[in-house]
Amino acid sequence: MARGLSKNTRGVRGTTQQSATTSEPKSKSAQPTNSRITSLTAAQLLCAGTVFLVALLLYIWTLAPTVTLTDSGELIVVAWGLGIAHPPGVPLWIILAHLASLVPFGNVAQRINFSSALFAALACAMLTLVVADLIITASYLAAAKRRKRGTKKTEELGVTPLMVTAPAVGAGLLMAFSRTLWSYATITEVYALNALLIVIIFFLMLRWRRRIVEDRMHISPANAGQLTRHDAFLYSAALIFGLALGVHHVTVALTLPAIAVIVFRTQGVRFFTSRRLVYAALISIAALVAVYAYLPLAASRSPIINWGHPRSLEEIWWHLTGRQYQVYFSFKPEIMGGQFAEFCRMALREFGFPWVPLSLVLAFAGFADAFKRDRTIFWFLLTLVIADLAYALSYEIAEDKDAYYLPTFISIAIAAGLGIRWLVQRAVSKSLPGVKPSLAATIAVLVVCMIALTANWPLIIAGNTSSRTIMSTICSRRSRPTGSCSHSIGKSCPPCFMRRRSNRFGRT
Repeated sequence: MARGLSKNTRGVRGTTQQSATTSEPKSKSAQPTNSRITSLTAAQLLCAGTVFLVALLLYIWTLAPTVTLTDSGELIVVAWGLGIAHPPGVPLWIILAHLASLVPFGNVAQRINFSSALFAALACAMLTLVVADLIITASYLAAAKRRKRGTKKTEELGVTPLMVTAPAVGAGLLMAFSRTLWSYATITEVYALNALLIVIIFFLMLRWRRRIVEDRMHISPANAGQLTRHDAFLYSAALIFGLALGVHHVTVALTLPAIAVIVFRTQGVRFFTSRRLVYAALISIAALVAVYAYLPLAASRSPIINWGHPRSLEEIWWHLTGRQYQVYFSFKPEIMGGQFAEFCRMALREFGFPWVPLSLVLAFAGFADAFKRDRTIFWFLLTLVIADLAYALSYEIAEDKDAYYLPTFISIAIAAGLGIRWLVQRAVSKSLPGVKPSLAATIAVLVVCMIALTANWPLIIAGNTSSRTIMSTICSRRSRPTGSCSHSIGKSCPPCFMRRRSNRFGRT
């Protein structure tokens, strides 16, 4: 009995020693991988910072100096006086824009216009991080396939800083120079903040997926334990989703099917039958209720603009759902066909000249590359486009229609970044004489971005200039009597109110 015990003890000791000796080289082999991940993270942050600075400087340079057309005057007065805007009320935007109106420079319109520039620049930076995460995750999946096949590569992750930086910067700058985001980044509108929150949600969900893939491949340094420890990203995305519903809830809600694709392709049906889904839903609902509690609180103060005076639950629901705008929905084939034709014209000129659709070609290449390398991202981007178009094509409005296509334009910019990655990969694999991969990547990024910048710059400048001229004419006391402007409230319209207040209180 004692001999058997001693043999077992020696066997356990031998096993322990053997496992200790085998685990040592694993930790040593993991050091290059971890250092590479660290270098890639630094490259991501550098790319995001570069795109942010370029976009912010561009938006400041082309910033509208005063009140512009459409909803700008109303939103400025609402933000300054903490009032209630037209449905759905955009309470989160009002709170953040009011904070921007307190910054001590320029006039109120310039301050709130600048907040749009800041939100849009941050959105482009976050889009850079999204594309970088997609490329790194795709490299993990490619490495897993190589391991299953038994092939060995010198690059275990199959990705280099060039493969991350070029597509990430290209996609970020392409979004920064796009016509729709750029136009709303220089005026007072809610869509820049809306785009930022959407991209933040995508980043958190894709980072959640990346961490899970790292754990499955044992790339993460701390790969023990359950996968649920990464759910902090998931719950943070749920929180931002609930808050984002307080800006432009339609386009935010349209991203939900694409988010569901990420969750399903990452953890399957079991997630949708677990408590984690309930927790995420409760977090989103709590954030939604908290941000829309602003409406009755603001209405009780009787602000200058108190649209709908929402106090009861029924009035709040009417305001939230935009009941008066539901008459613009039409599912007639001829109307939806006309809307689709208009969308195609918008898409052709969104990222450059209509006769040079290089960005769209790269986007198609990116979709094809995603279908080959990472099927989850392919279905994510495709679902995002389908859900957005299914709603926008049935909503017949004349103003701000391009803003409803922002999720689709974000998807195209991401796909174009993946297309740049495919182009660089082709340059590396072909090993063309005299053509370095870094040179090919630089040329691709510069050409795509310069086409978008050259095409959209004159339009943004002309739009802001003509808008300023028109508003100066409309609000001139000599040209029109007080109270004759459109969007009149009481005895003055919002632009007239802001102009009169600026004359009375100087630069406030």
